[in-house]
Amino acid sequence: MDDTKECCKRKILIVDDEKNMRETIKSILQDEGYQVSTAESGETALRNMEEALFSIMIADLKMPRMDGVELLRRAKKINPEMEVLMITAYPTVATAVEAMKQGAYDYIVKPFNPEEIILTIKKVIEHQRVLEENRRLREELASKYQLKDIISVSAKMKAVHQLVRMVAPTPSTILIEGESGTGKELIAHAVHSLSPRRRQPFVSVNCAAIPGELLESELFGHEKGAFTGAIRMKQGKFEIAHQGTIYLDEVADMSPHLQAKILRVLQEREFERVGATKTIQVDVRIIAATNRDLKKEMQEGEFREDLYYRLNVIRIHLPPLRERRDDVPLLVEHFLKKYAEIRAMGGEIEVAPKAMNLLMGYDWPGNVRELENAVERALILSKGEVIKVDSLPPEITAVAPSQAEGRTLEVRERQIIMDELERTGGDQQKAAKNLGIARNTLWRKVKKYNLQDFITRLQNKSP
Repeated sequence: MDDTKECCKRKILIVDDEKNMRETIKSILQDEGYQVSTAESGETALRNMEEALFSIMIADLKMPRMDGVELLRRAKKINPEMEVLMITAYPTVATAVEAMKQGAYDYIVKPFNPEEIILTIKKVIEHQRVLEENRRLREELASKYQLKDIISVSAKMKAVHQLVRMVAPTPSTILIEGESGTGKELIAHAVHSLSPRRRQPFVSVNCAAIPGELLESELFGHEKGAFTGAIRMKQGKFEIAHQGTIYLDEVADMSPHLQAKILRVLQEREFERVGATKTIQVDVRIIAATNRDLKKEMQEGEFREDLYYRLNVIRIHLPPLRERRDDVPLLVEHFLKKYAEIRAMGGEIEVAPKAMNLLMGYDWPGNVRELENAVERALILSKGEVIKVDSLPPEITAVAPSQAEGRTLEVRERQIIMDELERTGGDQQKAAKNLGIARNTLWRKVKKYNLQDFITRLQNKSP
């Protein structure tokens, strides 16, 4: 970033009861291009802060009526983002510690030279720049995982979205269940980004990808010398996630020993690093996920019953892609745009109707992740502007065309019925009449496509 522009952006407030000191520092900083204001007392400085936003305050430690530490404490309440430098002629460990405890960035000892002031200010600005960049990246990441970016038109996923909006603002623990590739981590990110913890860390741990003997250290950290290879102290994921959210993916893969430690964190909000005796308090929201039937594993003694009920406060079930085939065309369009740049030739890419029928008719055991891979592969292999059947993976083209066609027609029929029900506010008699079918026929279709909950929600919304 241009230092001249950075100087112009930063407002600095100098607070000292000695006029010569105020004017000297002001002159030094103005020569560097900074916007500088001065105040002769703590009271005046606080009034100035009510009227303008300062990036940095330089304050004398010893002033009559209100000293620098008291000013620092009160100033931080007005503007917590402002960094404070203390000036003192009598540096002691006690004064430095007290100033740092109240939130001072650093202190400068009188007498000082201009280079020292300028260098210290540059260090403060670089520190602020890093904090601002981190904040920007967190907000960018949060916006990336908004629900509106999770592509779906299916009734089942709309119900998931509604549940996420309801539970995200709460502190409740969440269990997300769904097959591999259904987007469990996307939903966890969405919960975090819609919660009061959105500006704090989101930490993801794949419990199945880390060997059991290392997972405890990964989650809770370890002290130097705790085991062979522990050459330094390491913070665990729970410490890193303090005040934020920790996402425990494939939680069913945890050993009984680790399940007990997770239960303690949920109950007591505390733990110890491996090899330590000191207890660490932590404030973290836990979102757990699994692709297995956790209730069944609990009933079979493979998963702790008490931990299951602690995790299963709010349960979010993600339907597999084969249960929401009407999302396939939207997802295909999204992935075509995402991977368009891998093709040498430009232009719009389309999917031939026969190829789309096969994509909608396939059962997708790998769910959305498998669909994404199939679209990327088809883009690479297709020669023209249209993706045809011969560009699709063999396991998809092996689906009988009549079977694929039938499934595609069912998806379209289901969507037509849902649209009409939405127009009539869930009135099945009116919907049947508008569709030109008997009331009993519509009832059978509603049962076939599991639309009972969809109708109930529509009726509850009607005035």
